[in-house]
Amino acid sequence: MQRPDGGPLAVLSWAGPEEDFGAFAAELHLVDPHTAKVHDLGPVGVDACSATWWRSGDTWHLSYLAVTPPGPVGGTAVFDSTVPDAGPAPEHRNLTAGMAVCPTELVQVAEGTPLALFADGLDTALYRLDPGDMAFQRVATRQGIAHALSASRTGETVAMLAGTADQPKNVHAGPPGGPLTRVSDTRPEVREIRWGHQERLSYQASDGLTLDGLLLLPPGMSRLDGPFPLITLVHGGPYGRYADEFQFHIELPPAQWLAVAGYAVFLPNPRGSQGRGHAFAAAVAGAVGGAEWTDITDGIDLLVAAGVADPDRLGIGGWSHGGFMAAWAVGQTDRFKAAVMGAGISDWGIQTAAGDQGADRESALSGSRGWEGPGPHHHDRVSPVSCAARIRTPVLILHGEDDTNVPISQAVLLHRALRHFGVEHELVVYPREGHMITERAHKLDLLRRTRTWFDRWLGSVGRHGMLSVEGSSVDERGRR
Repeated sequence: MQRPDGGPLAVLSWAGPEEDFGAFAAELHLVDPHTAKVHDLGPVGVDACSATWWRSGDTWHLSYLAVTPPGPVGGTAVFDSTVPDAGPAPEHRNLTAGMAVCPTELVQVAEGTPLALFADGLDTALYRLDPGDMAFQRVATRQGIAHALSASRTGETVAMLAGTADQPKNVHAGPPGGPLTRVSDTRPEVREIRWGHQERLSYQASDGLTLDGLLLLPPGMSRLDGPFPLITLVHGGPYGRYADEFQFHIELPPAQWLAVAGYAVFLPNPRGSQGRGHAFAAAVAGAVGGAEWTDITDGIDLLVAAGVADPDRLGIGGWSHGGFMAAWAVGQTDRFKAAVMGAGISDWGIQTAAGDQGADRESALSGSRGWEGPGPHHHDRVSPVSCAARIRTPVLILHGEDDTNVPISQAVLLHRALRHFGVEHELVVYPREGHMITERAHKLDLLRRTRTWFDRWLGSVGRHGMLSVEGSSVDERGRR
């Protein structure tokens, strides 16, 4: 990013092309665009990005986003330092320390201080940096999701992609404090479909921690029409979150795709999620499958007790870290009648060795690397494949053939273990796909296959919902 007065470029670099080590050895530099002279400002934090200039009097500052130290598991923070004439930058100050929200984007304003978007529970807030107390002050909160923030030169006008529970993301623009005007109209035809009702949840974990999430009910249904077959979908990350937005993400079995077929869908934000501050996000460090798992089951228990969920027709699924949690779930309990593991981790030792995010990041989640000495290691105790002998739940395993984030060996290993123990399951490998499914035909297959899987094991829900795909009607079992 170039300094607003036409001065040097702020450049972030990694020590190597791979995230393993490279992302942990990032540095900040200044590059003179006229002479190409480089001024090294020194190291910055893990996953540093969004270098942003701003000025206080005659002093220039550089701010950026990075994981809160010591990392690499934890919430993202905004760091700031003054820019010296020579030598490394002074100590980098965490401007968001102690905040119960998580910065997601940082945007330079040519004639002012930076603007930032923060994940705030189920919503998104816009903040501006106050140069007087060096702290971010809330400007406005938007219900649901917002990202891709940009600002005019003066910062008097902003634009962003924003969406709500019943509206896909569109471009909105206006003054930072609002109101913002929608200036695009993405897929207006979705307004003609009767979608499931989306409800915000707040509940207590067994240790008293307040948690949030979402509940979707079939179109035209209320809690009084329960109990419903309930499918819990766990988000990825674990530093991801569910915002109160339109829930049709194809990298998961989409929540609305299941709701229109007659299912209730639970979308929890357990410990480790984004949007509740650094300490909340860092709670899963070395402890995956622990409190984040009971956070999920506490929510399910609440919905069963409230008469929303049928305890005899529970399913679970997820993608990436959510896929790990789905595989972990069926090794802990037989209460789920079906599971979908999408691009999930079955063995943390293999993930540490082969995942493209590197040993430091993966072992920070699982608690060990494997080369500390003779096992068993901590990561063995939190690997779903270690619990394969206890699995009785039918599992649909979905994976991209060319996935480097979570290699295909993770899916094959669980498949072989389930085959050994005689567990009903299917393994589906999508050719040419990486960690996310992108080809149109594969996305359609994922839609139909996941819903058919849950229908098979949770029982047909029959009367609820009808959705049109590719211009023709698809019934509750995903068949034309």
